[in-house]
Formats: sequence, structure tokens, C-alpha cells
Amino acid sequence: MPDDQVVAAAKTGDTDAWRALYADHAGRLVAWLGTRPTGDTTASPEDVASEAWLVAASKIADFHGSSSDFAGWLFGIARKLSGGTKRRSDRRRTSPGEVDVHLERVPDHAPAVEGRDWVRDAIAALPPRERDAVGLVDGLGFDNTTAAEALGVSAVSLRVARHRGLRKLRARAAGEPRADSASA
Repeated sequence: MPDDQVVAAAKTGDTDAWRALYADHAGRLVAWLGTRPTGDTTASPEDVASEAWLVAASKIADFHGSSSDFAGWLFGIARKLSGGTKRRSDRRRTSPGEVDVHLERVPDHAPAVEGRDWVRDAIAALPPRERDAVGLVDGLGFDNTTAAEALGVSAVSLRVARHRGLRKLRARAAGEPRADSASA
């Protein structure tokens, strides 16, 4: 697939092209990374996103496609970096909980929309692949092909994971027993 004008310009180092790519994808990338567990309290979604943009800038010559294809490629880079952060954290097995300080949880008064916490908890309770599929397609508006590319899975696998995730969310909203206890 030939590159579109934005990608071709980005490959030559055109700052306006990079600004356009960043404007199109940066907010969604940080929002999506915020839903992925890192296991490392010091690695914020913004840090992982910054690293993904740096890798994308250094490897743009290897990318071929349109600016919308760029989203799948960028999210794939971020997914790999996020996974590496989680693996490093698991290997170190350090957490702020090792300190003998007991802090009370302060309620978050920021959500203005009633039920936002419920939705966040319900989505966080989904298995990782289902959570990512629902988050990318239904939360961030990705098409199935781009979301599948970002997650490194086939489009069929993405649709199955999304279907299962949405079914579990519907069951939880209806107050039914957890859908993941049934054979999914």
C-alpha cells in the first residue's frame, strides 16, 4: 500500500506532518494506555506514549500505509512497550505496598457523570484481551482492522474478544452472575 501525503511527509521529517499525526492519535493513545495495567506505578500512560512516539519516529522509514493505518502501527508499538513495562515490574516485584505506611483511600470526586466509576470498574474486570478490544473499538472508535493490528491479533480474534467482553458487560449491567464463570 503506498503512503499517503501525511506519512510521506513525516518520513522526510516534516514537523507539520508529525503534528497532524500527533493531533490525530495522541489523545486516544494515552487514554488507551491508561486502561492497560502496567504493574509499575512510576510508568504513567504519558511516559509509555512518549516512548511509543519516539520509537515510531525512529522507525517511520519501515512503515508503509496511510495516516489511519499509522494508528494501528503506533498502538502496536505502545502495546509492546506497555507489556515490557509490566514484565519488568513483575520481574522486580517491587510495589509501593512494601512500605509500612497505611494510607486511606481518598474518594475521587472528579467524575461528573454518574456511573463512570461503575463502567471503569466493569471494564477493568474484563480479561485483558476483551478489555482492550472493547476499549479500542467501543471506547476509542477504532475500526476492527486497526484495533486488531494494534493488539497484534487477527480481525476474527478481535471480534470474538469484543463480543465476549460486551456480553460480560451486559450481564453485569443486568445484575446477572458473572458471565466469565460460564463457558465463554
